[in-house]
Amino acid sequence: MKLREALLSTRIIRYSTVNPEVLGTVASLFMDNFPEIMELRGNLNGNETGGVIHIDIADDKAPLGIYFSIQEDGSGSLYARNTSHIYSFVCDLIENRLDDPLGKYAEGKHVEPAFDWNRVSYDFFLTQEGRIQKDLDRESYIAELARLGFTHAEVNGLAAPMGLETGPKGEIYPMFYTYCPALDQFVNSELNKGIYPNWWLSSNMNFLIGNARLAVKYGLIPGLLCFEPRSVPEQFFERYPMLRGARVDHPFRSFKPRYNMTITHPKVLEHYAEMLTKIMEAVPELGYMCVWSNDSGSGFEHTRSLYVGRNGGAYLIREWKSDEEISRLAGENVIRFLKTLHEAGKKINPAFRVLTRMESFYGEHDTVWKGLGNGLDIETCSLVTRGWAIPYSHPVYSDIKDINGGCVHQTEFWPEEMEEVRDLEQRGGRVNFYFAHGPHQMFEPLIGVPYPFLTWEKLARMYSAGVTNLAQMGGTFPPEKVPYNINHEVVRTFIFNPAGDAETEIGKIAVRWAGEKCSVKIIEAWKLTEQAILGFPNVSSLYSAIGFTWYRLWVRPLVPDIEKLETEERSYYEDFMCTTPHNPNNVDLARDVLFTLINDEKAGKDLLRIDENVWKNIDEAIEILEEYDCEENPEVVHDQLIRLKALRCWIMTSRNVAGWVSTVHGYLAAEGPVKKEECKSSLESIMELEIEN
Repeated sequence: MKLREALLSTRIIRYSTVNPEVLGTVASLFMDNFPEIMELRGNLNGNETGGVIHIDIADDKAPLGIYFSIQEDGSGSLYARNTSHIYSFVCDLIENRLDDPLGKYAEGKHVEPAFDWNRVSYDFFLTQEGRIQKDLDRESYIAELARLGFTHAEVNGLAAPMGLETGPKGEIYPMFYTYCPALDQFVNSELNKGIYPNWWLSSNMNFLIGNARLAVKYGLIPGLLCFEPRSVPEQFFERYPMLRGARVDHPFRSFKPRYNMTITHPKVLEHYAEMLTKIMEAVPELGYMCVWSNDSGSGFEHTRSLYVGRNGGAYLIREWKSDEEISRLAGENVIRFLKTLHEAGKKINPAFRVLTRMESFYGEHDTVWKGLGNGLDIETCSLVTRGWAIPYSHPVYSDIKDINGGCVHQTEFWPEEMEEVRDLEQRGGRVNFYFAHGPHQMFEPLIGVPYPFLTWEKLARMYSAGVTNLAQMGGTFPPEKVPYNINHEVVRTFIFNPAGDAETEIGKIAVRWAGEKCSVKIIEAWKLTEQAILGFPNVSSLYSAIGFTWYRLWVRPLVPDIEKLETEERSYYEDFMCTTPHNPNNVDLARDVLFTLINDEKAGKDLLRIDENVWKNIDEAIEILEEYDCEENPEVVHDQLIRLKALRCWIMTSRNVAGWVSTVHGYLAAEGPVKKEECKSSLESIMELEIEN
């Protein structure tokens, strides 16, 4: 007998209506797929003798994970220790396990998910830049998060496309306030009442509450991601000049200084506690707040990483302190702020936690690290480094360290990471490691780029090392836009079967999607695509992520001197760039503000490496899908083909950007006419390639 046949005998689902809402969602899921289930009842103490499944959240004495049993007559039990994985488990049962033999379920099947937390970090589509896309269905998206095995959802996004932040004419800095909105965009306190209009706060708060309610419906733990302490309008300091904190803007991207409140002052700490309390009173299920800092108009006073240097209010230090003393006091100030948030949150939800990133505290690392624990956690791509440096090399090119943290190119995971993890866990803290195999950190703005075997390999390495908490950068994709989301299907499969074999499990997914015959070709194309991805040297970590769209790489012409073009000829893309008029990037693809993105030596190497190691693999993958006629499900072949063609275009532009840097800077450095002519000729071919691309 199969599981399907037993469920066909089920007639009633019983669950307690006083328990989490997700139980009703799960019961409805059974009912939607098995019309014979006619009743959903709220009382767990019924007298029926057969055909009844009981669903509940188990107490803390039960084993971790999920327990499911069902007998031939359709009666059974489904219990979970928490709400986070139960929806995903039932989706997996219904979508993938109905033809399993009943035996293992009749005896009772216990599943312990591979990771306790599979949390979204920076949800691209729900709360960040992608939230404004056309026809986004928020419930469908959140249901997809739950289906794929995510456990937490970020819910604080702005209801409008942009923030209320203003600046001088032509300044692009307000754009940096559209994501990771601070607490003061949702509620006010007595201290800042009237700074932001009530209509603005209420519209954002309604957006937050709506997201949170949907998250709870599907069993996800809602949380917040905020840039804090963020700058406030100058109007606030006209009221309270003594509460001016640090200058936190980036002086090369902004035309006027931005300041936050001095969090050293007890009134400001009370202000933050009051705002978080108000939000949690509206959404008591909020389980965490994640604090990012030192960017987009935020930063901690007197920390070394502030763009204008250590600075801040008058209450923390005096100018005659040593750098070591300033570092210690600044670090203690960070911890005091995080503890203030934690204490406020715990009063409403005892399980509330506060997270932060360590990268911006490279000057205060030791003090901040020692202060973590007891509900203060971190998220990171690595614990064996300080600051923004990545300790891992590109998997093919060992000389390249410029890889995007957590992405497909961070294939390794060293055992030394876990030594630091254990240190923090002993103090009651958690470490959430970045896992960026979705819409953020690599291949932006593409969605659904497939690399399933590399995804499985990275998960296996982290799991075998003892990682228990993932922070998935970017979240997932709207299912309407990416119906065959293979990377995250692999994540879901791994969560419930970490001992499985990659070839077998990925093969099963391919067969379900494309049929027995066609799956072979799709897997072949995936493997070739992965070889192409590994052959890509990551020309620039900025251009592999948000910089690709900031600087309009797909539409700007790769001519040697862009200023030779008339302004009108450039306006079609320059009007939409996220850049200031004095940014060197406007004319030089090797630079951005005060940074060198790519030097001409690396650019020349990258161009050769792409030509040698990318095209042969991705072209073959495309050719396989173009020539294969899949009768069982032609849609999946077409879908994957389009994504591979888009990826090829994306890599070609990256290749041509590297070529531009190599040839233009090579020309400028050339001492003789022969070398200059070679550079001119090379750039002409690059421009022709990019026009064709």
